[in-house]
Amino acid sequence: MALFEGATEAFGLVGDTPEIHRVLRFLRKLENSRLPVLLEGESGTGKELVARALHEVSPGAKGVYVAVNTATLTPTLAESELFGHARGSFTGAAASRRGLFEQAAGGTLFLDEIGEFPLEMQAKLLRVLEQNEIRPVGADRAITVDTRVIAASNRDLAREVEAGRFRRDLYHRLNVVKLRLAPLRERRADIPLLVRRFLADVPRPIRLTREAIEWLAAYDWPGNVRELENCVRRMAALASGSEAHVDALPTEIRNAVEAARAAPARNVTPPPEDRPLADVERRAILEVMQAVGGDRQKAAKILNIGRSTLYRKLIEYGWAGKTGVRSQKSEVRSRAAAGGSG
Repeated sequence: MALFEGATEAFGLVGDTPEIHRVLRFLRKLENSRLPVLLEGESGTGKELVARALHEVSPGAKGVYVAVNTATLTPTLAESELFGHARGSFTGAAASRRGLFEQAAGGTLFLDEIGEFPLEMQAKLLRVLEQNEIRPVGADRAITVDTRVIAASNRDLAREVEAGRFRRDLYHRLNVVKLRLAPLRERRADIPLLVRRFLADVPRPIRLTREAIEWLAAYDWPGNVRELENCVRRMAALASGSEAHVDALPTEIRNAVEAARAAPARNVTPPPEDRPLADVERRAILEVMQAVGGDRQKAAKILNIGRSTLYRKLIEYGWAGKTGVRSQKSEVRSRAAAGGSG
């Protein structure tokens, strides 16, 4: 399907890196499915975009999509908000009200930040997921609902379970299918595409200089895509002409990038002058990989090469992971490719 090939803006998901294509393949696999899905990832990585996309490709696409941030639901509000209430069931309940599960019947209910959901309410949510029925507060009978649930968390729920902050049985009920969304620092190559997309929505035509985009790509973006979007819109608003330059970047971003660039480079043992160039390159890359504990993102940054180039080199050299251990066959092959032994 062309939708899942090449650079894409499908469902609002912008990018052309392996990480974004992994998400699109995930969506393709879950076409025509109404299985529960658990989305994990840092804040701002696009979990709600993926949840909406899952709804749009599902058999319940014609139904209602309802989203709620469970972190905002107190124990006293959560039950009424999710399951509804009958008239007169508590002070102020002047009329019956349908809860979010009933509103989304036949469609999708997106439970955002499920890791923040009150522990005392988790048992009631589990019961609904197991029995596909709800009992509104004060009602004398249960209501059957056919609602698909997609949950999201910026926490590692498996660790929350081990810490006793999240019910193990609820975790397994939600975790039928799980997808981790990569932070922006793991897909920096998508930043120019994202910038172009955000600039398309600003009121006047404007562009960012190549240098400005390079600075954006060098920042780690703790707020991820949401933070990048806010930054680009700010730069566009403050630019005096048709271009936004590095000086339009927020001070904290300029300071962070300058500090990273000023940090001393990790020491790499200099090779003998008579060593073949290809062998010098191989040893430099492998030594940096060893120094950063196998973190390919950091290695690519230190070596000042593209990540795809680094991946290709590591395959060529037979890199086997964080330990740096390579098979004898891979070592022989890499030495031959380098033009001689070291």
